[in-house]
Amino acid sequence: MNIGVPKERRPYEFRVGLTPTAVQMLIRHGHKCYVEHDAGLVVGYSDQDYEKAGARIVYSAHEVFGRADLLIKVARPLLEEIEWLRPGTALAGLLHLNSARQDKIDKLLEREITAIALEQIQLENGDVPVRHALAQIGGQMAPQIAARLLQNDAGGKGILLGGAVGVPPAEVAIVGAGVAGTCATQGFVAFGAHVTVLDINLNALQRIRDRFPGVVTMISNPINLSRVCTYADVLVGAVLVPGERAPVVITREMVQTMKPRSIIIDISIDEGGCVETSRPTTHDIPTFIEEGVIHYCVPNMPGVVARTATHTFVNAACPFLNELVNKGIDQAIAENPAIERAVNTYKGKLVHLARYSPAGSEE
Repeated sequence: MNIGVPKERRPYEFRVGLTPTAVQMLIRHGHKCYVEHDAGLVVGYSDQDYEKAGARIVYSAHEVFGRADLLIKVARPLLEEIEWLRPGTALAGLLHLNSARQDKIDKLLEREITAIALEQIQLENGDVPVRHALAQIGGQMAPQIAARLLQNDAGGKGILLGGAVGVPPAEVAIVGAGVAGTCATQGFVAFGAHVTVLDINLNALQRIRDRFPGVVTMISNPINLSRVCTYADVLVGAVLVPGERAPVVITREMVQTMKPRSIIIDISIDEGGCVETSRPTTHDIPTFIEEGVIHYCVPNMPGVVARTATHTFVNAACPFLNELVNKGIDQAIAENPAIERAVNTYKGKLVHLARYSPAGSEE
């Protein structure tokens, strides 16, 4: 099989689809890898590193897209990138097509592309291994982002997360006790913040309480969510429903009750966002102010810790990519339910894709 690894073209997306080690592993099984010139440079891998692994370096995006039977990306492709794909080929990556524009879905269907959203790979026990691996990074980044945004020079309230002697710490509310929410909790607790975690799952809240005894846990419902919004200095949205758009659990009315210059970090924005006032931003302009509250809504948060995020992504995705490549796309989908659940479009047909049309859909 011919495998293509392009250079990512979205602004501030520095990750790459495969590391040289992963390329070498695939080539040893008799496949060919075409890597676009400088695709891994920011991550720390030169063209020579890929060539030593056995890859062939190509010098145009059209060539790497055109040669690929399977194109392995990180971020969802741009519309013009979809047009570069040969009809009937396969695409795998962190596609997040539930929050894509309709014209992209139409183009994938028109070109009969088999689109496999690796973040939707789901095991029989409900685990989403690729999604969870990246969610850990997003959760770990949330405290350091919040600490920066709370500073006066960033427009914040001038609050130190951990407080000081005689001065209470910041109040942090985390909505969602999954992987991202747990990692965020760990970081905020380490900073010394006072943390409240909300979730609809009592077992998830029990795990939080057992691991972080000083953290307050609450059932996530409109009354409790409204309550924490009135006092939170930082609100983190970490809500995930695998394969579906993130539900909006924080309404505009709740945001209106938050104190001026408070912070919202919507980690769920890559799946549409769980806060009604959220809309996608970018790393160059990561925040906006709505209802007097600072919103941080960057879909590709891990994109700026690209080396760590690339290795994390590849480590989690490689077992499934190996299966797709070695068995062939159709056989791997047919034999592995975890992969089958990640198929969004298949040879001109919609599969496992919950569509929606919010005003803030990302490009």
